[in-house]
Amino acid sequence: MHISDYCEHPKLVADEVVSYYHSRNIIPRFYIYNTDSQSDLIFELKLRGFECETLINPVQIWDKQVIDISENNSVTIERVTEKNYQEALDIECSIKEFGGKESIEGVFREQFNNRLFSHYLLRYENQACSTACVFQCGEQARMESVATIEDFRGRGLIGHIIQFIQKDMSARGIHTLWVFPINESIEKVYQKYGFITVDKVKMVHAFLGGRSIQDIQG
Repeated sequence: MHISDYCEHPKLVADEVVSYYHSRNIIPRFYIYNTDSQSDLIFELKLRGFECETLINPVQIWDKQVIDISENNSVTIERVTEKNYQEALDIECSIKEFGGKESIEGVFREQFNNRLFSHYLLRYENQACSTACVFQCGEQARMESVATIEDFRGRGLIGHIIQFIQKDMSARGIHTLWVFPINESIEKVYQKYGFITVDKVKMVHAFLGGRSIQDIQG
């Protein structure tokens, strides 16, 4: 659950989110922004046994220029549908930085069934190996869950899927495409593909079980 606006009813919000996540066998997690005004919510979550970690995340915006990369006939990209759903899910579940299978399956299904999310699957020599997701709200969109399975990293495949998304966003008339890298190394990768860092945002990650983001990244 991402929360940026001031939470007026922290107990009610905590009750609803924890109940919703537990009903789907998902570990409850909060990603809380504007932390200076969220002390009541953070206190309430700590009372319930949530662990909290503070992270500093870069905020990047696409410069609206589609990146120029060489065509690779071994690469194909498609939207995720019921037909290739399991392939895309298997990729995301294999990415340790995402937190593992138990925290991904339920979220992936919820997003897939939500028309505001678009998932993409890249194949290299017909083998599914990379995924990405875009959340769109009006003329704004956020790119997330960009990942490649370990055996196919280092081949520049991320550039191809990002280029595909940039073209898709342009065709949809998206005014602003955001990305929130999980660390400075990923920030530098996105900079190569036309994303400009515009801010650094403090965020509190509160989680009721499982691993912290810092542990996963480490």
